[in-house]
Amino acid sequence: MTYIFLQHYWCFVVALLAALLVFLMFVQGANTLIFSLGRTPDERRLIVNATGRKWEFTFTTLVTFGGAFFASYPLFYSTSFGGAYWLWMTILFSFVLQAVSYEFQNKMGNMLGAKTFQWLLVLNGILGPLLLGGAVATFFTGSNFIIDKSNIVNSQLSTFSSQLIISRWANASHGLDALLNPWNLVLGLAVFFLARVLGCLYIHKQVDDTAFDDHNRIVQPLWRSTLLFLGFFLAFVGHILTCEGYAVDPATGVIFMEPYKYLHNLIDMWPLLVVLLVGVVFVLFGILWSLTHKAYKRGFWVVGFGTVVTVTVLLLLTAWNNTAYYPSTADLQSSLTMQNSSSSEFTLRTMFYVSLLIPFVLAYIVYAWRAIDKKKLTLDEINNDHAY
Repeated sequence: MTYIFLQHYWCFVVALLAALLVFLMFVQGANTLIFSLGRTPDERRLIVNATGRKWEFTFTTLVTFGGAFFASYPLFYSTSFGGAYWLWMTILFSFVLQAVSYEFQNKMGNMLGAKTFQWLLVLNGILGPLLLGGAVATFFTGSNFIIDKSNIVNSQLSTFSSQLIISRWANASHGLDALLNPWNLVLGLAVFFLARVLGCLYIHKQVDDTAFDDHNRIVQPLWRSTLLFLGFFLAFVGHILTCEGYAVDPATGVIFMEPYKYLHNLIDMWPLLVVLLVGVVFVLFGILWSLTHKAYKRGFWVVGFGTVVTVTVLLLLTAWNNTAYYPSTADLQSSLTMQNSSSSEFTLRTMFYVSLLIPFVLAYIVYAWRAIDKKKLTLDEINNDHAY
C-alpha cells in the first residue's frame, strides 16, 4: 500500500459516505410532504413516524462523514468547517430542529402544538438537502479561502502562535457566499428534489394505510419532483462537463485551470463513466417503474442504489486524476488536493486497517434496518406512548 493508494482509498471512502448521506436524505424529502400527502392529523403522524424510525441514520452518517474527512484530510476539515462555519452551523442547526421536533411534538405540556413541530420538520427537509447540496457543489465551483502553510513554521517560532492560522476565509460571509453562486443552488435544488423522490417512494413502500396505497396520491408529487430533479441535475452535470476545472500538475503541485477538466476525468477514468451510467439507469428505472406500476414498491431501493453510485462517481471526479477537490476562488494555489491536504502515511495506513471493520458495521446496520422495517407502519402502531 503506497501513500498515493491510501490517499485515493480514503477519498473513495469519504465520497461513499457523502453518497450514503444523500440517499438517507429521503427522511428530509418525506418530511417536506407531511402536509401535501398527509391530509388528516393521523396521516401526517404516519409520515412523521415512518421517517422518525430513520432520522438517526441520517444524522449519524453526517457526523461519520465529517469525522472521516477530519481524520483523512484534516486541512480540508479545518478550512471548510473552521472557515465556512456559518454555512455548516446553519445545516447543523436545521438538524437540531429535526431532533427536537420528533421528540417533543406529542409530549405532554407541548404548548406549541404538534403542527408547529411538524412545520419545523418541513423546514429541516428544505434546508438540509438544499444547503448540503450547495456545500458539495463547491467541490466543483470553489470557495473563497486562503491557505498559508508557512504559518506552521512561524507558529513554532512565535510566542503568540494562537494568532497564526493556516487557513482563513477571504470574506466575512464565512461560507454563506456559496449561496450566491447560482450553480451551487442548482445542485442544492437537485438534491432537494431527489430527496423528495426518495421520500415519496419510501412512504409508498413502508406505510400500510389505505390512503397511501392510493397510487394517484403518490404519483402526483413523484412526477413533479422527478421532472424538477432531472432538470436541475442535468443542468448541473452539463455545466461541469463543459466548464473549466481545477487541474494539478503532478510533478510540481501547481494548480491551473483546464478546459473540460471533469469531462476529461470521465474519459480518462472510463470505468467511472460506466459506473455513472449504471447509476443513472437505476435511478431512472426505479422512478419510471414506480410511476407506471401500482403494485411495485421496490423503487425506493432501486433509486437508492443508483443515487449512491451516481453521487460517489461525481465526487470522485473532483479529486482523482490530478484534480483539486476543494478549489479556492481567492487564491488558486491555495486549492486543496489529495496530496497537499491529507494526513500522514502512518495515519492513513492505521485507519485503513481500522476500516476493515466497516463490513461488520454495515452488516449491523442492515440487520437493524430490516428489524425496524420488518412490519409496515399502521395507525395501530402510532396510537401508543412510544410513537412520535
